Amino acid sequence: MEQNQLKCAVVDDSRLQRLAIVKLIDEHPSLELVAEWNNAIETKNGLLDTTVDLLFLDIEMPILTGFDLLDDLENKPHIIFVTGKTKYAFKAFDYDAVDYLRKPLKKDRFNAAVDKALSMTRLNAEQAVVEDDDYIFVKSNLKKRKIYLSQLKYVEALGDYVKLIMEDGDPIVVLATMKSFEAELPSERFLRIHKSYIVNLDKVERYNSRNIEIADEKIPLSRHKKHSLIEALNG
Repeated sequence: MEQNQLKCAVVDDSRLQRLAIVKLIDEHPSLELVAEWNNAIETKNGLLDTTVDLLFLDIEMPILTGFDLLDDLENKPHIIFVTGKTKYAFKAFDYDAVDYLRKPLKKDRFNAAVDKALSMTRLNAEQAVVEDDDYIFVKSNLKKRKIYLSQLKYVEALGDYVKLIMEDGDPIVVLATMKSFEAELPSERFLRIHKSYIVNLDKVERYNSRNIEIADEKIPLSRHKKHSLIEALNG
């Protein structure tokens, strides 16, 4: 399965409607059909042992509605509601639905809804990586700020302060010495390459005997630190 594919399932009590959705799924390169269910009870049981990223869900079904199903699920996949009526649209978004499609489905509208689901999945994955990352707290402008180490490119001495150069956003100025701030950072990921610079080893793109480059920025490399840099990068 491609990395950007979503495992999806279709829930509809109408076999013809399921076939229509399945056809559109089969034609979409980012979707993989893993299940079809014709009611909410089948779906609830099926989700116990089937991994689903995206559910195409009818609302009006016998015994339990699509809303009833979602009320019973602890871990919900992304939901695209597919229904013949518009009256449920407002309620649908109380369930954080990706989209709400009316039958009969149109291919361009279907693909637009899938694009939304793909974007949300990518965003969630990026946020999960950041949330799992190591971080430190620093004091800046009288406030404590969380700094994710994967976003920190390098640290520059600035008199009685240090300046944190981040992947995104403006630099952050912190009252600290280079020595004390260096002690806060994991030595396997950060190296002091100069009296005025600490770099994130993962961000180093090129180096020579005088400089290293991080995102096209040249940072001076002390002569006696070159061997330590080579060892760290090769370790």
